[in-house]
This record gives sequence, C-alpha cells and structure tokens, in this order.
Amino acid sequence: MAIKFQYNKTSMQDLNKQLKVRVRALPTIKNKESALRMEVKKAKDTAETLDETLDAKIKEYEHMVNLWAEFNPDLIIIEDVSLSVKKIAGVKTPVLDDIKYSVREFSLFNQPVWFLDGIAILKDLSKIAIEREVFHRKMELLDYARRKTTQKVNLYEKVQIPGFENAIRKIKRFLEDEENLSKSAQKIVKNKQAKQEEERS
Repeated sequence: MAIKFQYNKTSMQDLNKQLKVRVRALPTIKNKESALRMEVKKAKDTAETLDETLDAKIKEYEHMVNLWAEFNPDLIIIEDVSLSVKKIAGVKTPVLDDIKYSVREFSLFNQPVWFLDGIAILKDLSKIAIEREVFHRKMELLDYARRKTTQKVNLYEKVQIPGFENAIRKIKRFLEDEENLSKSAQKIVKNKQAKQEEERS
C-alpha cells in the first residue's frame, strides 16, 4: 500500500498522527487476536467433544436398531430451538438456551413399553446434535473474526506502520536538505556581498 504524502510539515504532522493511532491500537488488536485464538480453540474442543459424545451415544443404542423399526418418528417433534447471543471479544456468538419438543400422546397399552425410553433417547441425541451445531457455528464466527484481526495486525505491523515511518523519514530528510540548501545559498549571497563591498573600498 503506497502512502500518499507531500514534502511539507503539514503532511508530516498528518502522518505522525496516523502513525500514533496505529501504534497505540496495535497492542489492543494483538490482545483481541490472541483472545479470539483461545476462544476458537475452546469452541473447537467443545465441538469435537460433542462429536465424540454423539458418536458414542449412537453406538450405545446400536443394539436396539431392530426395535427402532417399530418406533413412530412422528411421536416427537422439535418445535423450537431458542438461542441467545453472547459477545466474545466483540464477536456475537450463538448460545443454546432451550429446545422445545412436542410429544404426541400415545397409548402405553398399545405401544411397546420402551417407547418412553425411545423418546428420552431421541431428546438426548437431538440436544447433543443441536449443541454440536451451535458450537461449530460459534467456532466459524470466531475463526472468521480471528482471521480478519490477524490481517489487521499484519497490515499495521508490516505495511502501514513501516510505511508511515518511511514517509516521515523521507519528508524529514527533504526538509533538512532544503534547510541546508537555503543556509548554503544564504552563505553564498553573504560572501558575494562581502566581496563586492571589499572591491568597492
């Protein structure tokens, strides 16, 4: 990114202001990046744990696979999943609050005894699966924010701060050179005037 500037004191003051803003902001952005990195890891670990838990629970019920053929899937329906929002390092992330189920009435005399257990099992599995999805989404949002923050850190650290410093250096050198030339020119003029006065007298 090329930094536009002019070789004068006003431009140098503007660049100094912009440089100070970035130098002051950099530690805060770096802290945000490391906080986001930690939160991404936490969310990823939780999502992986929930993946493992879900797989383990499904395996736990594999011996009942033949019984599930008798089960009526219309008995239980997920009516609503309520989520709230929690800000983590300035990023809005989802939090699972509640899952509302609708269980249709059925006759305990006409259905197998294990149907009540089946409903409880489905509630348990669906809760884990939904929670896992929420954590995957949370991880995606945090990781996206982390990547954006890392880009900003790199932009400040590797491009803008060195760019402003370089531009300020160039302006200073230019102004110093200009001042030296001006002093040299003044000396030359004084010497000429002194010489002319000597010649007259």
